[in-house]
Amino acid sequence: MPLYRDEAIVLRTHKLGEADRIITMLTRTRGRVRAVAKGVRRTRSRFGSRLEPGMIIDVQCYEGRNLDTVTQVEMLAPYGTTISRDYAAWTAATAMLETVLQVTEEHEPQTQQYLLLAGALRSLAEQAHSPVLVLDAFLLRSLAVAGWAPSFHDCARCGAAGPHRAFNVQSGGAVCPVCRPPGSNAPAPETFELLAALLTGDWALADASETRHRNQGSGLVAAFLQWHIERGLRSLRLVERA
Repeated sequence: MPLYRDEAIVLRTHKLGEADRIITMLTRTRGRVRAVAKGVRRTRSRFGSRLEPGMIIDVQCYEGRNLDTVTQVEMLAPYGTTISRDYAAWTAATAMLETVLQVTEEHEPQTQQYLLLAGALRSLAEQAHSPVLVLDAFLLRSLAVAGWAPSFHDCARCGAAGPHRAFNVQSGGAVCPVCRPPGSNAPAPETFELLAALLTGDWALADASETRHRNQGSGLVAAFLQWHIERGLRSLRLVERA
């Protein structure tokens, strides 16, 4: 069986038998993989605590037909441990990990998604910004990497120069008065500015935003995400908002 080594972020774990776990990871170069970690649920396990959601690890695996097998793990960044001490940060991280499970495919390289998730987890661990802002910025950028970049200025349908006042999830974001479908939202101009800032990384503007615009923006981001992945995200309901 081929042996490989890669950096990885633990996305999810499942129990297997009495002592093993199935670990789902996003690796830096090989994409999303699933591997069996044998004996990690025993108290004497050499690396059980390193294989928890949110951890960034250097992992060595044997490649298998259906599941790989973890043989060695070294810790690179224990973000999961730090983030788990804060409820708001942990629920935001959980939503990020679940999103990555939906927007990536097994064994398809996703280096941009890996780097994006690693940066977002670091931001949560260091408490650099509000967890809700970090989450929404990650969701917008993750969707953009997946090919679903929203527009917050020009019309997403005809390209007419903005800014525009309406937002339509199905159309791809901001829409002009001519293209505006029935049932479109009409967010505040400040909400459009906040979402654009989160997408481009303008943290000075994002950090100065008001709570009402953050809440309005979060609703639009959640709707946009769930429309494109074609399913609800269970962890979003747990995210602590102001």
